[in-house]
Amino acid sequence: MSLNRRRFIAAALMLLPAACATRRGTDGQETTVFSPKYLVKSDIDRVVDLSRELVMAALSRIADKLYRRNPREWKKAAHSGREAAMASLLRYREIAPASLAGKTEGAAALLAFDPGYADDRVAALIYGLLTMTDAAYEHKNEFFMLDSLDAQKFYNCARNMEIAVWKLAAAQDATGKPLIYSNEIEGALQNLSFEREFGGVIALLDYVANILADKSGRAITRVTHSIATSIFLPVSLLR
Repeated sequence: MSLNRRRFIAAALMLLPAACATRRGTDGQETTVFSPKYLVKSDIDRVVDLSRELVMAALSRIADKLYRRNPREWKKAAHSGREAAMASLLRYREIAPASLAGKTEGAAALLAFDPGYADDRVAALIYGLLTMTDAAYEHKNEFFMLDSLDAQKFYNCARNMEIAVWKLAAAQDATGKPLIYSNEIEGALQNLSFEREFGGVIALLDYVANILADKSGRAITRVTHSIATSIFLPVSLLR
């Protein structure tokens, strides 16, 4: 056997543990199965995979909570119910809300806080956040060794989530009522579930930004800005 062949076999054997996945059967027993795709996945790839899954799930929960608190919004789009509105929104890659006139990311999210906007504010906000997050993940669902991700996009996306939290709390109509109802604070009773969900999303995006910056050796440009006066930072336009 040639030296190169022996080296190849040795390298493959070293990778085998990373190429195995554990599955739990209906009887509760765990079995280890071979998954070839893990041979082309690094530890960072698997972290990014999981982070995307968690971030998108959190944005879905936020959308559902917002629709529950603001049923008038899904009614504006003539949906049959909250579930139909959610199903339409989560097809963000296929169908954009017609009322957004082609706007995505920050431009779409800003419409949610425009006092003159007459359509579904929840759809505008969440569609904007979903598309900017999707752009940070380069519009991919799964990541492998040769995939390239930009730490700055994740950093900007995390700051945009902070801006969204502030705008949700501060944006009001001419009568002083919130444009979109979110957290509740009535005396000693506080419901800050939206802030907690957004906090988890921000932490995950910042974590991915930091590990990507460490991997690439490229520093993140950290923006000092006032959330109260900020517009959403660019994500997909970054190169």
